[in-house]
Amino acid sequence: MPARSALPVPPARERELTEPVALVLPGGALNPDAVGFARTPLVDTSGIGGRHGWGRNKRWEYWNVITPTHIVALTVSSLDYAAVHEVWVFDRATERSWGRSATVLPSHDVELPGALGGGIAIARAKGLAATVTPAAGGQVWRLHAEMADASFDITVTRPADHDLLAVVVPWSHRRFQYTVKDVALPASGTIAIEGRRHAVRAGAWAVLDHGRGRWPYDIAWNWGAGSGVLADGRSLGIQVGGRWTDGTGMTENAVIAGGVLHKISVPVAWNYDLADVMRPWRVTGGGLDATFTPFYDKRSRTNLGFVASRTDQCFGAWSGTFETADETIAFEGIEGFAEDVHNRW
Repeated sequence: MPARSALPVPPARERELTEPVALVLPGGALNPDAVGFARTPLVDTSGIGGRHGWGRNKRWEYWNVITPTHIVALTVSSLDYAAVHEVWVFDRATERSWGRSATVLPSHDVELPGALGGGIAIARAKGLAATVTPAAGGQVWRLHAEMADASFDITVTRPADHDLLAVVVPWSHRRFQYTVKDVALPASGTIAIEGRRHAVRAGAWAVLDHGRGRWPYDIAWNWGAGSGVLADGRSLGIQVGGRWTDGTGMTENAVIAGGVLHKISVPVAWNYDLADVMRPWRVTGGGLDATFTPFYDKRSRTNLGFVASRTDQCFGAWSGTFETADETIAFEGIEGFAEDVHNRW
């Protein structure tokens, strides 16, 4: 059956944050002044962790890099009671993949900074090691990961005056999430597979998902992202989400054209077939009319009893149009992914 996200009544225009603000109050509750979106990472999340909300705190850094020949990803995360990490490398020509995931109980050998760019993220577990090292005030990132038979060392550079999307999503004063989605970031470096090195050159794009918050136990979401170049030479980043933000008055939807963020402040509709995810997906709303055509489904299933996850992350290309107040942006061949996730965590 096609999956269709429920669309709540469109919210009033979202508030844009323009000054630094703390995510939580001294007692651990959500700071109402933090609810909104920003074009830079203005929100201090150092209050996530520790005794407040223990067991519901979720902190992670997820990076994905798509090159003309390979796709790589790394996750460094802490769920309070467990550390959950993954390193993955995919060869686009052969569709072979090398991956290692680890759930560490209780959580140890993981370091995550209090705020984006505030320090190095480190994950160590049996069979994998990963670090995310910021430099130049968060304008440069080094992604390094190792596992059996594969590794990568990639540098991501944020172009000058390149907007990102930062959003605080409030479910309640005790349950909330701060997410930073940074798309269309040029990447370079090397990927090593079974002793052979592959250069990461022009045409490689990175996407960041930085998260800090306190989540409900059972949650489902859609997420899609794409990066590429328009016919006029401008960079294009697509960032869309769904389900997990429904009813909160906030969305994580935007298009970044030439580094300028165009916020979509209404929910978008996701139409796809979960029984056949390799069929095209449609994402529409708020001026966006996009089709996503997959070429590979990265499926994962985890069930540890109290922790379970089901993910279909499809890689492919976006095409369509986006209407702004000033122009119609037509795009095609914008590579990225779209996913359907259900977590109990």
